[in-house]
Amino acid sequence: MSADLSRLLGLKTTETEARIAGPLIKAFMKEFGEEKTLKIAEEVLETLSFETGAELGRIMGNNSFRHYLKASEAFSEGGVHDLEIVEHNPAKFAVNITRCDYVKMFEELGIRDLGYLLACGRDFAMVKGFNPRMKLTRPKTIMQGDDVCDFCYEIEE
Repeated sequence: MSADLSRLLGLKTTETEARIAGPLIKAFMKEFGEEKTLKIAEEVLETLSFETGAELGRIMGNNSFRHYLKASEAFSEGGVHDLEIVEHNPAKFAVNITRCDYVKMFEELGIRDLGYLLACGRDFAMVKGFNPRMKLTRPKTIMQGDDVCDFCYEIEE
């Protein structure tokens, strides 16, 4: 993975962010309430994730569907995921993640309950930041107790 991709993506970056953001969010929840804190955190993370997607497009030199899929390989680098490709064609890429070290990392940090917010939930805005014509659907996540994360990326022609 290039240094620029490594800085934006991957387990170590997410862990570093979670070690800071997790305790802050927990403290704010205690002080200001869960609903208000989570709403603000979601809004901030959505903006940051959109910006990350746009930066990813700049790093890749192109915001095509093919370039996004190439960049997204960085998320699984080092064997942090086990995955099964369900469908792959020029306009659609569907994959099931069957094992995820991000879940393990959030458990070890004692903040699995924030894992979706700090990791999984960011994917949608990042895809839109990379290319507004791209769409991600993912009804299930291991982080939320499902047996798989069922990603489906599509691009509008």
